[in-house]
Amino acid sequence: MRKKILLLVTCLLVTCFTTISLAATREELAAIRVGKSGNFQYWTDKSPAKKALINYVNSVTKQKSSDYIPTVDRIAVFDMDGTLMCETAPTYFDEAMYHYRVSQDPSWQPTNELKEEARKLATGDLPGMSAAEQDLYYGRSQAKAFAGMSLADYKKYVQKFMAGYTTGLTNLKRGEAFYLPMIEVVRYLQANDFTIYLVSGCDRMVLRVLADGILPISPRHIIGTDTNFVASHQNGESGVTYQLRDDDVLVRGDYLVTDVKMNKVSAMVKEIGQQPVIAFGNSSGDFSMYRYTTTHNKYKTAVFTLVCDDQEREFGKPQKAAAMVKSAAENGWTPVSMKNDFKTIYGPNVKKTATVQKAN
Repeated sequence: MRKKILLLVTCLLVTCFTTISLAATREELAAIRVGKSGNFQYWTDKSPAKKALINYVNSVTKQKSSDYIPTVDRIAVFDMDGTLMCETAPTYFDEAMYHYRVSQDPSWQPTNELKEEARKLATGDLPGMSAAEQDLYYGRSQAKAFAGMSLADYKKYVQKFMAGYTTGLTNLKRGEAFYLPMIEVVRYLQANDFTIYLVSGCDRMVLRVLADGILPISPRHIIGTDTNFVASHQNGESGVTYQLRDDDVLVRGDYLVTDVKMNKVSAMVKEIGQQPVIAFGNSSGDFSMYRYTTTHNKYKTAVFTLVCDDQEREFGKPQKAAAMVKSAAENGWTPVSMKNDFKTIYGPNVKKTATVQKAN
């Protein structure tokens, strides 16, 4: 379930462009490399999760090993928010961008209906709605906030929002808010000839912009929450009958699907066409992806699940962390402690400065 931010958090989205960024730049993030042997710099020396990862990769990449996996079948899947980058300052990237668009963007005037939808989402004023119904409500409202925007303009909008600073963490732009240790994991798997996919609840087009230049992942290998795309002169006509014109521009349309839980599995079946052998996530929204990876798989598999237990360098949640550790133990997944396994999260110059409140 996508957690809904409190109204006061919306006010914290105003960014300070005079701050000098001392976090790793996108160029520096892109330059991170890890060799086949696993020469990690950002993980603690005795990290059990790091050891488990290296042991797994060694066992499936050596040709004489009984667990050897041919290169063509080395498929790794990663969630994004909370797995590869920050999801807590104050919330998911695309959700924060939606609230900025509706509540603060001086260049755009939303309808009163859309303002009211954003208010309800921000305050949790959705009585009687189940978690799934709230997700649908958000997905449809988010799609309306950007409907009619061309692909090029949407990309520029995402890039501009990326340049703003996170809330509650010093010197960290939204587009730089990747977990350094997890970038190393992606690069390590790449060095060992794994094909990597992003499978996230974040908007697919947002993912493509965020990952571009940092993660060695083709746009074709990025799966996320989707909206429809239509022609600028289509005017509601069915895509079955409408023919694209030379003067058409492709624009964002209606909400289609939120890529969480079983929807992740459905998307992987359709878009990857192969069962993954290793998966990384951080929440119950990834559990179906984990089980799809490990169940009835002819190869040796592994699941690594991040535990949000760092309250000094990040916005850890003890109750959620304990639940994830319990789930990992019950299912044979490897927990990754952000507190104990990560030598650093964003780099030494990024400090936690405030408690960002969010509804659970």
